[in-house]
Amino acid sequence: MLLAIDVGNTNICFAIYDGEEQKQRWRAETKAALSSAFKDDLSIEDIIICSVVPRLNDEITQICLERYNITPTFITHENIDIKIDIDKPEELGTDRMVGASAAVAYYQAPAIIVDFGTSTNFDVINANGAHCGGVLATGTRLSLSALSKAAAQLPEIKIEKPKNVIGKNTVDAMQSGIYWGYIGLVEGTVKRISEEMGKETKNKPFVIATGGLAPLFVQGTDIFDITDQDLIMKGLVHMHKVIEN
Repeated sequence: MLLAIDVGNTNICFAIYDGEEQKQRWRAETKAALSSAFKDDLSIEDIIICSVVPRLNDEITQICLERYNITPTFITHENIDIKIDIDKPEELGTDRMVGASAAVAYYQAPAIIVDFGTSTNFDVINANGAHCGGVLATGTRLSLSALSKAAAQLPEIKIEKPKNVIGKNTVDAMQSGIYWGYIGLVEGTVKRISEEMGKETKNKPFVIATGGLAPLFVQGTDIFDITDQDLIMKGLVHMHKVIEN
């Protein structure tokens, strides 16, 4: 059994795999006590991790050693199985590396991954299967939080697909702005990335939606070829095979 862990800025996601079959999945807030996020009495043989919160890596390693007697493997730009064709490969988030690896292993290249997480990330994989750059935008929850804090009369709201574009009240107007605003951002950015990639390849990039809010936003556009909320976990399973072999 393999324990795969994705350490993000907002949440830590855990999944247990028997081969490629997912047996369990759970998550915890990153800011919560780490020790309580790890389950006891797990029958696991190995642990693989991608982390974008380096300050937690030593503590996580210690927990894995004490609780499971396993030293975890952390994904880096040096052990990922695809080429990272950007100016400073070490600066790329390992979750983005792993997602790109999964896109190549399970889908096709060229590809564009749109990850609706703490930030909204666009990762670009060229026709040769190399991560060749991307786009980073503020995440939807961060945008809403900033808007509510900056304007005294604007409430905190849930992110939902509104029935109408034109809001008849403050909440509806805010929901429309955040939802259709991000749909416009995604569609426009994917279109421009595709046009730029088209100078190098005639193949249309395969567009993948992932992240916690992906199912909500794919309802508002036909730009995506597939939604895969397990993309990073699949990438960790794939990378475990690569490293083991």
